[in-house]
Amino acid sequence: MNGFGKVVILGTGIMGRALAERLLGQGVEVTVWNRTAERALPLAEFGATVAGTPAAAVVGADVVLLTLFDAEAVVSVLGEAADAAPVDAIWVQLSTIGVEGTERVRSVAAGHGLTLVEAMMLGTKGPAESGTLVLLTGGDPDRLAAVEPLLALVSQKRVNAGPTVGVGTRLKLVCNTWIGLLTAGTGQAFAMLRALGLDEKLFLEAIAGGQSDTPYAHAKGALMLADDYQPANFQLRGLHKDLELAEAATGDAGAFPILDAVRGLYDRAEDHGLGTEDIAAVFRVLA
Repeated sequence: MNGFGKVVILGTGIMGRALAERLLGQGVEVTVWNRTAERALPLAEFGATVAGTPAAAVVGADVVLLTLFDAEAVVSVLGEAADAAPVDAIWVQLSTIGVEGTERVRSVAAGHGLTLVEAMMLGTKGPAESGTLVLLTGGDPDRLAAVEPLLALVSQKRVNAGPTVGVGTRLKLVCNTWIGLLTAGTGQAFAMLRALGLDEKLFLEAIAGGQSDTPYAHAKGALMLADDYQPANFQLRGLHKDLELAEAATGDAGAFPILDAVRGLYDRAEDHGLGTEDIAAVFRVLA
């Protein structure tokens, strides 16, 4: 059990399931719950306890990880589960729900007297499974220190953004916007190469090893060149949601024109039915 006690994961989508498998593989006692029960049941084969309700899941919990899709889901689950957990349980908010959503969750948690910290995940399913995520944390330093050994099992690095819940969320929106820019920029470079009658591979060769090089361009570029966007490690729909949250957090449209333009590109990709594919599929819109 590695001394972590009972760890609960509420929400077993792509990232919740990956975290559960990682922790179970490290000998941690894990209980899981998911609104669609069929998505949680396979984790029983890895040794997880599958609960029928959020309240049943958190009984006796030491740490509760929230890995849900949006703020509505987090608020709803908190309302169902909060009063069933021990008073000293630490709740870790890992869902990307934006600034306004995080404020709502903070308010609900405070109303129930919960201890809440946040650890925003940078990375996809693969890094979660291998324990190489980067976590952007925020909240009471003592509470974060208490869960640090657990967070270290699923991440290679924790970047503390400050002592209040919400600062990690803000940093996550900045980082995911940058990821959106990198992906869109790589796609645009390939589209321009085609328009100018050049081989797309020349772009990756030109930047390789230089100051402008980035492994991300090569990773997404490889998908674009192969015209193969499955399976999706980072669904386009998820990044599209994050860009919307970033724009909502930074004011009216026009405050950050590059963000506006990239969000518009991902809007078009969603309209083309590419939402469930890898974010590299944004290249199809440009090409």
